[in-house]
Amino acid sequence: MKKISLLMKIRQSITNLTKSTPHFINQNVIKDNNFFKFSYSIIKQSLLALIICAIGDLCAGLILGNMTSYLAAWPGLLTLVPGAIGMRGNIFGSFGSRLGTDLNIGMLPPKIEKSKILSQNIISSMILTMTLSICLAFITKILCVIFNLPSMSIFDFILISFFAGLISSVIMLPLSMLISLKSFQHGWDPDNITTPLIAAFGDLFTLPSIILSVLLLSSFHNITVLRNIIAILAVIIAIIGICYGFKSNDKVGTIVKQSTPVLFICSILGSISGGILNSSAETLLSNPSLLTLVPLFSGESGNLVSILGARLSSGLHLGLIEPSRKPGANALKNFGIILILAIIIYPVIGILADSSSLILGINGVGFLNIATISFLAGMAMIFIMIAVVFNISTISYRKGLDPDNIVIPLSTSITDSISTLMLIVASMLILGLFTI
Repeated sequence: MKKISLLMKIRQSITNLTKSTPHFINQNVIKDNNFFKFSYSIIKQSLLALIICAIGDLCAGLILGNMTSYLAAWPGLLTLVPGAIGMRGNIFGSFGSRLGTDLNIGMLPPKIEKSKILSQNIISSMILTMTLSICLAFITKILCVIFNLPSMSIFDFILISFFAGLISSVIMLPLSMLISLKSFQHGWDPDNITTPLIAAFGDLFTLPSIILSVLLLSSFHNITVLRNIIAILAVIIAIIGICYGFKSNDKVGTIVKQSTPVLFICSILGSISGGILNSSAETLLSNPSLLTLVPLFSGESGNLVSILGARLSSGLHLGLIEPSRKPGANALKNFGIILILAIIIYPVIGILADSSSLILGINGVGFLNIATISFLAGMAMIFIMIAVVFNISTISYRKGLDPDNIVIPLSTSITDSISTLMLIVASMLILGLFTI
C-alpha cells in the first residue's frame, strides 16, 4: 500500500486513541452483527433526509418546468443548468462530508465557533466555487459549439455561472455548517443527513440563483463593454483564487489541489448531462411531468450516492472498511442499505412528480407509468453506481488521497449523466417514444 497522507495518519492516530470510547458509528458497525438491526437507524435517518430532499428537489423541478421563457431567451442555458446544480452539490456535499468526518473523529468541535479547520474549509469552498463556475461556463460554451447547439456568448455564460455560484454560496456555506453541526449535536450521523440535505438545498437554491443572475445580467446586458469588463474581472478573480489555493501549504492547499481536477471532470460530466437534456428537449417538453421529474430523479440519485460515498469515506478513515479491491462485510452492509432506500424512494418520487404536475394543471403520464419509469431507471443506475462509488473510494484512499475530496463530487457527477440517460431510455421504453 502506498504512503498515506499526513492528514490520514493523524486521523488514524486519533481513531486508535478513541477506540475504547463508545461512538455511534463504531457501535453500529462493529458491535452489531445483525443487518436489520444495524441498518434500521441508518435507514430511518437517511429516509427522513431523502423525503425532505425530495420536497426540495420537487420545488427545483417545478422551477425548471416554469423556466421555459428564460430557456428560450438565453440559448444554451439548459445545457448549463445540470452542471451548475451538480457543481453546487459537489462542492458543498464534499464540504459537509469533510465536516462530518472531522466531527466523527473529534478534530472539529460540535458547535459553531471560530475554528481553523472550519475557516480553511470555507476558504477552499469559495475558491472552488469561483474557479469551477468559470470553468463550467467555458466547458458549456465549447460543448454547445461542438454539438451545434444554440448558445449565448461566452461572456453571458461566464457572468450567469459566476453570479449564480456566488449567490448560492452565500446561502449554502452557513446552511451546510448548520446542518453538519446540528445533526451531530442531536446524535445523528452526519454521513446519513448532511450530504443529501446539502445536495437538495443546492438543487433548490441553484435554479433561483441562475434566474437572479439572468435578471442581474439583463440590467446591463445591452451595455456590451461593461458586460465584457465584468466578465473579464470575474475570470481574473477566479485565477487569483486558484493560484492562492495551489500555493497554500495548509488544508486549503490540500483541498484545492485534490478537488480541482476532480471537479473539472465533474463539470464536463455535468455539461454532458445538460447536452443530453437539451437534445431531448422535445420529448421532455411534450411530457411536462417528466421535466418536473428530472431534477427530482437526479437529485435523489445523487443523494443516495452521496450517502454511500460519505459512509464509505468515514469507514475508511476510521479503519472500519478495508481499502481492498473486494468489498468486505461492512461495505456490503452499506450497499444493502442503499438498495433498500432506492427501492422505497424511486417509485415515491415518480408519483410525487406526476401528482404535483396534475395539481398545477399539467398533463401527466400516469402514476403507474411514471412510477415504473422512475423505479426501472433508478435501480439500473444504483447498481452501477454502487460499484463505481466503492472503487473510487478505495482507490483514492490507497493512492493517499482524502476520499472526502474525491468520492462525492466525482460519483455524483457520474450519477448526473447516467441518471439523465437512464431516465430518458426508461421513458422511451415505457411510453413507446422512439425518437428523442
